[in-house]
Amino acid sequence: MRILAAGDHFVGTGLLADAVRAEIGAGHELSELTLPWPVEPFGPVANVHEASGTEEQVIEALAGAEVAVTQMAPFTKQVFAAAPGLKLVSVCRGGPVNVDLAAATEAGVAVTYAPGRNAGAAAEFAVGMILAAMRRISTSSAELLGGTWRGDYYAYDQAGLELDGTTVGLVGYGAIGARVAKVLVAFGAKVLVSDPFADPAKIAADGAERVELDDLLRRSFVVSLHARLTEETRHLIDAAKLALLPKGAVLVNTARGGLLDYSPLPEALRSGRLGALALDVYDVEPPPADWALRDAPNVIATPHLAGASRQTAERAANIVAAEVGRYVRGEALANLANPEVLRP
Repeated sequence: MRILAAGDHFVGTGLLADAVRAEIGAGHELSELTLPWPVEPFGPVANVHEASGTEEQVIEALAGAEVAVTQMAPFTKQVFAAAPGLKLVSVCRGGPVNVDLAAATEAGVAVTYAPGRNAGAAAEFAVGMILAAMRRISTSSAELLGGTWRGDYYAYDQAGLELDGTTVGLVGYGAIGARVAKVLVAFGAKVLVSDPFADPAKIAADGAERVELDDLLRRSFVVSLHARLTEETRHLIDAAKLALLPKGAVLVNTARGGLLDYSPLPEALRSGRLGALALDVYDVEPPPADWALRDAPNVIATPHLAGASRQTAERAANIVAAEVGRYVRGEALANLANPEVLRP
């Protein structure tokens, strides 16, 4: 069997290949392709989102392959048409956004993904962003390094707030949101959750309270976004929703840029409607040179790093390798994105 390991500079090609070899042993031919992400930003390729590299690169590397493991390679209708022997694409991401699922199903190709692969890293990062925003950790550091000693931040009306006793609202309660909730509860925060698909019993068992979104926004001094981006959740937090927040509230987004309508944010910060904004994801990545939030007050911005841990890369490689092992042994795939491909 020929297997393509199409890695990048995070989930490396060698990491993928080694994980597959450890799972299925010798006797299979592995070909390799290294894509430029994250040295170069990802973007849309044909009709798939967040891919790296070109269709032509993938088609050439796929010659004769039955299985492909990747994080970012674009698997489009054109790619599937050019690889008639392909039977499995295993994507080491939380969702196969770099794959045209309809084209895969039409071509008879099973597509798997890696839920939870970055849950630990992303949850830690989100809590770090919350703390940095509430206590001015990054902004005061930048000011000090720039030569300004902000002793006034110790004044009562300028001092930050502790998580202990603060109400924090989590919008979305998947693997990441649930981990964030447990950490916040341990800090002593009151945690509210808005997620129509989450299990109310699990939320309660984690020490949180399930509420509707508008109620969460009205009651929460800190709001952290953890929802998936769909047509229903695009611009879920817009100007009308921002107006529900308590004055001076903190908003954190480490999930998907499209969950936020960015246009009202600069004015919300300047007016004090928002006390601080912490972002790791954006509507356009990277943000343009004339990005309106560059000179807005109390903004923390990081370059889409929430899931960037070595353990995430290793875990992702092991998850997709395990799916290759199941395929080789004829076992049921664990995380199949297009189960209809198996129907007669």
